[in-house]
Amino acid sequence: MSRELTPQETAERSLITTYRKSLWNPFIAAVKRYELVSPGDHIAVCVSGGKDSFVLAKLMQELQKHTDRPFRLCFLAMDPGYNPANRALLEENAERLGIPLTVFKSDIFDVTVQVDKNPCYLCARMRRGFLYAKAAELGCSKIALGHHFSDVIETTLLGLFYGAQLQAMPPKLRSKNFPGMELIRPLYCVHEDAVVNWRNYNGLRFLQCACRFTESRDASGDGIGQSKRQEVKLLLRELKRTNPNIEKSIFRAIHGVQLDTFPGFKHRGAAYTFTDIYNRSPGLDGGGDA
Repeated sequence: MSRELTPQETAERSLITTYRKSLWNPFIAAVKRYELVSPGDHIAVCVSGGKDSFVLAKLMQELQKHTDRPFRLCFLAMDPGYNPANRALLEENAERLGIPLTVFKSDIFDVTVQVDKNPCYLCARMRRGFLYAKAAELGCSKIALGHHFSDVIETTLLGLFYGAQLQAMPPKLRSKNFPGMELIRPLYCVHEDAVVNWRNYNGLRFLQCACRFTESRDASGDGIGQSKRQEVKLLLRELKRTNPNIEKSIFRAIHGVQLDTFPGFKHRGAAYTFTDIYNRSPGLDGGGDA
């Protein structure tokens, strides 16, 4: 008679069996394509308490088990001011899934609750700063965040629609304030639907954002509230009804930007105009016949 698997074992096995094609394979594809993990790395996996960061933590554990290029992991969870029930849920899920969390506190919720303009942006910036600092204190060379394929697409559209810019979310970037530290996004090729399916398959319940702004959104009844990201999610859902591949098209587009056709762009903080480039490059024709 076979032994019944523990919740941790079931979750781990499902990553490389039931959800191999939708989670494990695209995760490995991103790690390889963007060279996110190198031998000798010490990576701080940042666990917010949500579904994305927990699946990232489990995938990174599996990668560490199976790789022939050894690296070290630690798992950081920042408590930005959770109520006792949310803090307990975070710790219970970590124990259930076998993730050894290092939890530290901050006062981010107390600060952002007083801000009316762009509180979510401020919260994200502050969270990242605290995580970088803690990772550096622990001797880490990289921090890994749970942003996935769907976040990449939505962020690109948010910048276009509301930020007046064509700007994507890169798979990795160097920290300006913490020299030698990199941020990586190993879920870059993983669709959110796959994460949701894995969560439901394992009967797991994770934190949402757990702040008053998302509580307001959830109470609105339409799934939108004041969140522009939720608007974009619903827009993409509608567009996929007639074009199921629309997200793939956007993803491919940010990998094949045709700078010669743009009237202006920025590179490493410097601005370039089409006229400047055009006058310096006699062969530039704008990408087509006049």
